[in-house]
Amino acid sequence: MFRPRQAKLRGLSFNKMIPNMLTMLALCAGLTSIRYGLEGRWEPANVALVFAAIFDALDGRLARMLHGTSKFGAELDSLSDFVGFGVAPAVLLYLWTMKDAGPIGWVLVLLFSVCCALRLARFNTNIDEPELPPWAKNYFTGVPAPAGAGLVMLPMILSFQMESDFVREPAVVALFIIAVAGLLISKLPTYSFKNIRVQHRFVLLTMLIVGAIAALSVSAPWLTLTVILVAYICTLPFGLRSYRRLEREAAQLKKGGGIPAAVRDEDDTE
Repeated sequence: MFRPRQAKLRGLSFNKMIPNMLTMLALCAGLTSIRYGLEGRWEPANVALVFAAIFDALDGRLARMLHGTSKFGAELDSLSDFVGFGVAPAVLLYLWTMKDAGPIGWVLVLLFSVCCALRLARFNTNIDEPELPPWAKNYFTGVPAPAGAGLVMLPMILSFQMESDFVREPAVVALFIIAVAGLLISKLPTYSFKNIRVQHRFVLLTMLIVGAIAALSVSAPWLTLTVILVAYICTLPFGLRSYRRLEREAAQLKKGGGIPAAVRDEDDTE
């Protein structure tokens, strides 16, 4: 008499756990940034935020490459993003200078955190939006949370390179907070940079640029980070123009049943 074969419990593949591990590292980096801020160590606090952004950029891409995407990972990523890019920058800016603005300073840092939470909530609800055309997946709606954290921390980053206390004035920082909070919840189309394709003739040039950025990050980290953030700001109008151009072409050719060349070129192939 044969006993029925019992189903074996299959464990989760270690490879599929790597994205969630990176998300946890991003969360820990964001919390570590707050710890450095409480100690008044502003430069290490910003370094921790940079590492949080790097881990956050890698976890989603690895999850797609390793086919390890899951509802659990998506929820964990959102919580990590809110702590690292919504709470940590607000706490750092309040401790750094906004506490000198009294109740208004606290209200402004709360505004930034709330706008970051709303931005993440909107992203989670629209991620599986069926009505979006394929080319629209190459764009975010509003500035993403990691970029928003970097932009709002720009006054502190500039203070590491300047002897003047102008960028530390609560009024100056307040303008940054209001502007970035608005960009987070805006409907401004911004490049997602998820599907950048480098042509073969530009591969060597791209590698040289990456090497130069790595070298500058070691020799002049704050200047390099400032240049990267300013360059990102410069891409905002180009993203809006590109999105509207594709939108117009798609609307024109929708009547004829064709697909514009620009839309084919920028189509999401994942």
